[in-house]
Formats: sequence, structure tokens, C-alpha cells
Amino acid sequence: MSVAGGPKWRRRKEARPGEIVAAAFAVFAEKGFAAARLDEIAARAGVSKGALYLYFETKEELFHAVVRDAVAPNVAQVRAAAEAFEGPFADLVRALLPMMAARIAGSGAAKVVKMVIGESRNFPALAQHWHDEVVAPTLSVLSGLIERAQARGEVRPGDPRVHAFSLVGPLMLGVLWREVLEPVGGAPVDLQALAAQHVETALGGLLAREGAAA
Repeated sequence: MSVAGGPKWRRRKEARPGEIVAAAFAVFAEKGFAAARLDEIAARAGVSKGALYLYFETKEELFHAVVRDAVAPNVAQVRAAAEAFEGPFADLVRALLPMMAARIAGSGAAKVVKMVIGESRNFPALAQHWHDEVVAPTLSVLSGLIERAQARGEVRPGDPRVHAFSLVGPLMLGVLWREVLEPVGGAPVDLQALAAQHVETALGGLLAREGAAA
């Protein structure tokens, strides 16, 4: 029987880590970290549990791989888009926040956020890793953009990091609403529409000159 026709664990070994990480993402999203079992992740990936251990020894290692492969690239893309943008701060933020909302909605990252928040007390290392690899880099990008805009006179004085929190805070509320309250009857929230509307409201307070948001 050819490799292509055999079971998944007979494929070339280079494909296996990606399949395992994708399976781990799905199981973590459905069941959370504590309830996720390595044998179920292995079964979803189409490999034996022994084969899984060749690549990942613990669930913590799998979580790190999920963040690295499925979430962190979105942060890198946001950073790249911000660094390549040429134009006023207002136009950049108008493009950036809806882009972030689209990445969150399309990547499944919201389910990981819910898992990290729900299990951070029992698994603080998960929250620490999420902070270091996702939250801190995102805030760093936004804070840097705001600080540079302040130097150009586009944004009012104030702690750039606090301004960054004010920009992304409603997105985080929208994520939690979608993952926690929509499943029990809460009215649906369009994250991209939320981001677009919030940008206009936030710019009204951030921009240093009257009419600069227009």
C-alpha cells in the first residue's frame, strides 16, 4: 500500500507536528486545557499516542505550539502591517483594529482566550505564556504606534500603554461576549463592526487636533 493510501501516521514525518497541533487546538477549544487528553489529541491527529510523544511530551508543550503556530503569526502580521503603513495615525488605527478583529474571529483565537482566562487560576503558566507571546507583543505594537504619533503631535499626551488598553479593551469584551454569553442566548456581536465603530469613538478622545479624525 502506498504512503498516500495508508493511515495518517504513515505519512512523512514532517507533516505530523502540524497535524498534532491542529488537533490540539480543536480539543483545547472544545474541552479546555484540564479536560483535554493526549490520547484524544493523538486520535484526532491520526497518530498513535506514542508517536505524539515523539514531538510533544506534555500538554503544556502542545499549548505552546498552538500559540506559536496558530495565534502568534497573526500578531506578527499585525505588526508588519503597522510598520509598513504610511499615513496619519487615524487612518492606521481605522485599518488596524478591524484587521485585528478579523484575525480574532477567523483564527479561533477567541476560544483560546476563553480557555486561558477560565483555567488561569489552576494553570497560571498558560496565562503567563499567553501574555508573553500574544498580549505583551500586541500592546507593544500599539503603544509604540501611539508614542510615535504623540511625538508627531497627532495624539494627545498620556501613557501610551493606557491609550493602547483603551483601544483594544472593547475587542476583548466582544471576544468574551461571543465565547461566553452568545452560546447562552446573548445577542450576537460582530467583532469587525464593533472595532470599526469603536475606532471612531476612541479617535475622538485620542487625537490632538479638532477635526483630525475626519
